[in-house]
Amino acid sequence: MKKFFKVHGFAAVFSLALVLFTLYALLDTFVISRGFAKVKDNDSIVKINEKQEISPVFDRGVPDEPEITESTYYDGNIALEITEYDVNDTAVYVADVAVREPKYLRSAFADNEYGKNISEKTSMISVVHRSVIAVNGDFYGARNSGYVIRNGTLYRDASSGTDDLVIWNDGSLEIVNERDVTAEELVERGAWQVLSFGPALVIDDEVVVGENEEVRESLAKNPRTAIAQIGYCHYLFVVSDGRTRESPGLSLYELATFIKSLGADVAYNLDGGGSSSMVFRGRVINKPTSNGREIEEREVSDIVYAGPPPKG
Repeated sequence: MKKFFKVHGFAAVFSLALVLFTLYALLDTFVISRGFAKVKDNDSIVKINEKQEISPVFDRGVPDEPEITESTYYDGNIALEITEYDVNDTAVYVADVAVREPKYLRSAFADNEYGKNISEKTSMISVVHRSVIAVNGDFYGARNSGYVIRNGTLYRDASSGTDDLVIWNDGSLEIVNERDVTAEELVERGAWQVLSFGPALVIDDEVVVGENEEVRESLAKNPRTAIAQIGYCHYLFVVSDGRTRESPGLSLYELATFIKSLGADVAYNLDGGGSSSMVFRGRVINKPTSNGREIEEREVSDIVYAGPPPKG
């Protein structure tokens, strides 16, 4: 009898320990917040491409006060216009954004801290950083790999082997694969932002995503977020609705084809689904939803935005 309890008691303790370890692993992965680094900006690396002229949209100079309407903004450093399209019965919001210098195209972390399971709504991060226009980023916090370089600072160098979007310090966009270059090399070459989600949608004016290609186990129709370039310091922020009767969503191929039609040279897919949000001066423009019933923002790890550099 003692032997029975000794054997089975050990099994019970081992099983309990295994359950507790599994529970901790799940909490550590999805719930427990951990800050790894405070935000550091490296604006000194940003430069104006001397081979390019500043967009003529800024020829008007700097007004005494920003010129603002429901869908436009101009302050002499940032100019934008938001247009809503109907694409395959889905509402798509496009912010045509021009910045005077690359330093006005920025990114920000939730709670202004790089870490794990640290998240806030896109609108909240946007307000803190005084952004003019913002979209959700790559949700780096949901993964343990994939390069993270933000505002010129390297935070994570663990490779996931994916195609990344590099925003260089001259404002140009390029798709690179993590198998071909280290994060440290990207920083040395002047990477201003590196976003690791994907896939690439448009490269050299050509759609590069297949008609049936999707993100992991994603459905064919989804809310989407993407960023594209159409000229020097001239970008498109694109967000589509999805998962509702009014807007079923877009496939990656539909998204890529639409963005190419707007004249994009390069376009890249960011985190989508319930994360997809566009915020104009603190106001959510689209209808974000995770389940198709409640219209509500999902908390995310990071945003990409056009706005002023931090004070000081």
